[in-house]
Order: sequence, then C-alpha cells, then structure tokens
Amino acid sequence: MARQLKIEITESADYLEKTLKQTRSASQKERLQMLWWFKIGQVRSHHELAQRLARDPSTITRWLQKYRVQGLAGLLKMKKPPGQEPKIKGEVLESLKTQLNSSAGFASYGEIVSWLNDNYGLDVSYRMVHYLVRYKLGCKLKVPRPCSVKQDPQAIETFKKTLHKQ
Repeated sequence: MARQLKIEITESADYLEKTLKQTRSASQKERLQMLWWFKIGQVRSHHELAQRLARDPSTITRWLQKYRVQGLAGLLKMKKPPGQEPKIKGEVLESLKTQLNSSAGFASYGEIVSWLNDNYGLDVSYRMVHYLVRYKLGCKLKVPRPCSVKQDPQAIETFKKTLHKQ
C-alpha cells in the first residue's frame, strides 16, 4: 500500500493554477503541477505523484520536504551554476568597443587577440574573441574587401540599371 501524503498546502488551488499557467520553466511547472494535483485531491500518495510526473519517488519526497521547509518560493527557486568569470570586462571591454567602432578597426580576430595580449596582458583564445566580438557585442570587423580586377564599374552600373527597369 502506498504511503499517504501528509502535507499542508497553504496556497489556494486557484493561485496554484494561475501560477502554473504563467510560469515558463518546465521544472517549475512540474513542481506547481504536483502541488496543484495534491491541493485539488487528484493524488493521495507519493507513488501516484511519481507515476503521473514520471519521476522517482525520492525526487517527489525531496520536493515536498523542500516545500515544507522553505515554502513555495523555496520550491520554485532554481539554482544557477556560477560559470567562469569573464576575462574581458570593465575598462578592457570598453576600450575594445571603442577600438572596434573606430575607423581603423581590426583586420582580423587574431589581431584582436594580439592587441589584448600586448595592451592588457590578457591571454585569450581566438574562439573566445570571435564569440565576444561577433555575437555578444554584435560587431563586424572592418575589413575592406578588394574589388575583382575583372569587374568593370561601368558594366556593374549598367547591369543595376537594367534590373531596376524590369
């Protein structure tokens, strides 16, 4: 026989249902769903909850214990791993932005790596510099592209005019 749940849910069923509909995180939805089912009387045991949520009963026990001790806010709080501290920050980052926005710019990401090493003593990888500049800062390197010797500017203009007429 499954063990009966003995827990007092302090939030109302309406509040739990409203919060369940508004939350975006899947893990928070699972936990709110668990409380809501228990509050409206759809489940009565750990085993039932574990089957419905497709979770191990020990996980359900851990969640309920967390709810008993810390309440709803503690149950829904998600831990965020700290991650690595960024190497390029503060004054160095501002200087890099200024240099990227200047008319001179950089010719390559390798040049940025060298510039950071020479000016600030930072040993950063090409990959990290590329990711930072291209995706985090949203900058493109100002590299003048050479025109082909085969292309005649007059022929290009004539071609563009014929496109616009059609």
